[in-house]
Amino acid sequence: MLDVPSFACGAWVAPGPNARPIESAITGNMIGRAGDGRLVPDDMLRWARNTGGPALRAMTIHQRAEMLKALAKHLDASKQALYDLSFDTGATAKDHLIDVDGGIGTMFVYASKGRREMNDGYVYLDGPAESLSRDGSFQGTHICTPLQGVAVHINAFNFPVWGMLEKLAPTLLAGVPAIVKPATATCQVTQAAMRLMLESGLLPDGAVQMVSGGLGDMLDHLGPQDVVSFTGSAATGLHLRSHPNLLRNAVRFTAEQDSLNAAILGPDAGPASAEFDLFIKETIREMTVKAGQKCTAMRRLIVPQPLVQDVTEALVGRLSDITTGDPRDAAMRMGALVSQAQKQDVLARVGDLQAEARLIARGLTPQGPETGAFIAPHLLICDDPDAAHAVHEVEAFGPVATILPARDMSHAAQLANRGGGSLVTSLFTYDAEVALGVLRNSAAFNGRLYINDRDSATGATGHGAPVPHMVHGGPGRAGGGEELGGSRAVLHYMQRTALQGSPRMLGALTGRWHPGAPRQSDGPHPFRKYYEDLSIGDSLTSASREITLDDIEHFAHFTGDTFYAHMDAEAARRNPFFPDRVAHGYLLLSFAAGLFVDPDEGPVLANTGLDSLRFVKPVIAGDHLKVILTVSQKTPRSSAYGEVRWHVALLNQDDETVATYELLTMNARQSADQTRKTT
Repeated sequence: MLDVPSFACGAWVAPGPNARPIESAITGNMIGRAGDGRLVPDDMLRWARNTGGPALRAMTIHQRAEMLKALAKHLDASKQALYDLSFDTGATAKDHLIDVDGGIGTMFVYASKGRREMNDGYVYLDGPAESLSRDGSFQGTHICTPLQGVAVHINAFNFPVWGMLEKLAPTLLAGVPAIVKPATATCQVTQAAMRLMLESGLLPDGAVQMVSGGLGDMLDHLGPQDVVSFTGSAATGLHLRSHPNLLRNAVRFTAEQDSLNAAILGPDAGPASAEFDLFIKETIREMTVKAGQKCTAMRRLIVPQPLVQDVTEALVGRLSDITTGDPRDAAMRMGALVSQAQKQDVLARVGDLQAEARLIARGLTPQGPETGAFIAPHLLICDDPDAAHAVHEVEAFGPVATILPARDMSHAAQLANRGGGSLVTSLFTYDAEVALGVLRNSAAFNGRLYINDRDSATGATGHGAPVPHMVHGGPGRAGGGEELGGSRAVLHYMQRTALQGSPRMLGALTGRWHPGAPRQSDGPHPFRKYYEDLSIGDSLTSASREITLDDIEHFAHFTGDTFYAHMDAEAARRNPFFPDRVAHGYLLLSFAAGLFVDPDEGPVLANTGLDSLRFVKPVIAGDHLKVILTVSQKTPRSSAYGEVRWHVALLNQDDETVATYELLTMNARQSADQTRKTT
């Protein structure tokens, strides 16, 4: 018997006498208890706000990203214990990989994105600065800072690890503490993962807490700096989002709800095509993985009328091979639903669907105990999907799918849209015109459009696989939320603020130099300085170089770029942008490097690229070119080196800007460079 404790205010709290039971999906027997502990929601919120929040905000974005990476490594080294616990939730060994490994992988991705795509510091820079005055002395930019409240995560039963980590990773990266409330039916797996993270010693006190069982009146105590992130049914989502206190305080609420996702087969995808085979393969996978208990599973299979018979025969044949039973048995393709209650609910929903659709296939009889929550896959067909209502409104959250015949692709899109908003619609076609029609007609009804064909088959992640790089959510019935999506999810837990002031002040507050801010040019050439010795605003103004006609012609013939604007004066003057033959933009960049580069071996290890290149004003023969190089931003990358972003401005003899860009270099740290040279 497992007693699944809560973790509150820095201590584990055992279940109380009125704890909720946890049943084995395999046997139906009670295997544990959760909840009804001595939890005081207000104390938990106070602990998170006053202890966890300040500790996380004291870390920079990159420090929090490093913490996520270390947590993911720690979980990855101990995941067998999570696998072992997951069998009693009905999950097979392959299901564990989606839940446990998928959650850990999501944490790794957010750690990487935090370090590589987000700036280091206490403030996230959301876009460039904009001049708000004619002389550039007053500017504005957007910043994002961590909310100073708590993120309350209310998770579903089907993914006890991934469901927690896909919310927790962006929340902690944002710098906000979290209170995790897993579904009771599978909370023993969530609690085991939570215990591993806490025992690692990597998390600051108050950064995470966990409620097994019910939240009590916690929602009554939330305020405008707090966030509720919910995954579950549309009915529960409606109940939560309409909570009077959440409405009163404008508490942020994001939801990822059940949806009647569609899979569309293109008219070009006949039985001999690769796309037809992909459609059949992915349908079987979506019906059976996690016993169909996925918010992204295919529920409605929209098939061109001429292909319905072929699809039906192929699916019925495949379903006849699906073995269902004890998930610990490697011979079983599909495990159990999470509980007897869930099994009864799915069978009831199948009954609702059968009022409008015919049951055409039922998989092999389950081999598990009769007391277990086993159910065979069910395939139905709705002959008149236009007149139907239940197939577009009722979700059987299990291994159940319904075929809907479509007259044409416009009709197919209409049927898909009748789901009222979906997490994902997939399309299997090799015809780009077909895909464009579905995009134009159905993209607005979906959080994700998944298009698979013979070209992408080997690399495609799958209809039902949300990835941390892409938005996971959807409009309407799907909840209107957007989880994941890279840094987009991080910003759910931050406040975007317009920041205005002088370039000097903005630079001091954001850690990034802005044009118009003071520069300092004392000391050695900036390329002679180690990473830690460079300061924001360190600058070099180069000597000047004349651009000659010989330079232009030599560069043209040497590179092969003999575009008329460089070689034909009359043609160039007919161009509204050019006064005469002009220098190549890349010639200017090459000369600029020659003007500012210090050639000797030194702290600059490599030029890794340039960003935001703009050619502002043409340069003709006789013009003079000089460069102003300024340290714009510094980002630590390792103990050996850091990335330096340089603002580069190319000016002519009248001090008019002719081009700008941002140069990226990797600069050695002094201690690491001395060690390297000694070695």
